Amino acid sequence: MCRTKQPWMASSGWESSASLPTRAGVALASTGNKNTGTYVGAWNQLVPVDSRLCTKKRGIVERCGRQRANQQWHCSVQENPRVLQSSSMDETYDILANQLLSRALITETGQKYMVGIAGSPGAGKSTVAKEVAARLNVLWLEKQGEKSGDIEASPTEIAVAVPMDGFHLYRRQLDAMEDPVEAHARRGAHWTFDPASLVKNLQQLRSQGWAHLPSFDHGVGDPVEKDIYVSPMHRVVVVEGNYLLMEEGEWTGLADLFDERWYVDIDIDEAMKRVERRHVSTGKTPDYAKQRVVYNDRPNAELIALTKRNADLIIPSISVR
Repeated sequence: MCRTKQPWMASSGWESSASLPTRAGVALASTGNKNTGTYVGAWNQLVPVDSRLCTKKRGIVERCGRQRANQQWHCSVQENPRVLQSSSMDETYDILANQLLSRALITETGQKYMVGIAGSPGAGKSTVAKEVAARLNVLWLEKQGEKSGDIEASPTEIAVAVPMDGFHLYRRQLDAMEDPVEAHARRGAHWTFDPASLVKNLQQLRSQGWAHLPSFDHGVGDPVEKDIYVSPMHRVVVVEGNYLLMEEGEWTGLADLFDERWYVDIDIDEAMKRVERRHVSTGKTPDYAKQRVVYNDRPNAELIALTKRNADLIIPSISVR
């Protein structure tokens, strides 16, 4: 991935730039058809860094390099994801919003800085996405107001949270499966989503700068097409969903679409308690809620936990005591 070095990122795994030019971009060098390394330096005066880095992220690296010639960029493929250090979720939201503000400031209108947030059911992904986007919008408004002296002249929203829920398969599609009873019972498993449509929609958003995306109506139990509008004014798009870090089958197409990939980490037992309470709060009986967790939610959570290694940043889910 290609991004600026941030204070909450440990130094291990990131290239030092003390001796490099201050006007910097990043690009891949290639010999024949093989990408052989990364370079840090002015866009037209490249300095080699390490031949092992950034062999998979060419599109993202080149896009980063073009965004701003005088911005120092660091490019690295981490062996271990960084872990956010925070004492509360409220502090976590503020840290993340401030980090994304720096990205928003160098992202042009119509372009998108896209963040994917994954984690098990009950981890708090939706809350992280909504809180970070909301706080980023406040920070942006304050920042632009300081520059212009007129807060009302600035766009009120440059960040938007997008749930993956809108890419559930429709109930009629589950009905058409070989075992429709099992399909409905396991709704929420990775095979009950439409990753191809998710990839296509996010690619379209990336290329044209706007999109109408589906939401999910929990009352009806089906997606609602074109219910979420991501406008050209939205510079930061925070997508959240269970399986965004999966790199199998059609899910693999997501990897290069996100500029950053986050994982909200939580003890599975704690997450399942939250999910069980959530089922009961929607009118399900306690016995049904427990059965649902054992049969569907926990197996899904255990699969999702295996994708944590694909994250750039681990966000510990901190319970309120």
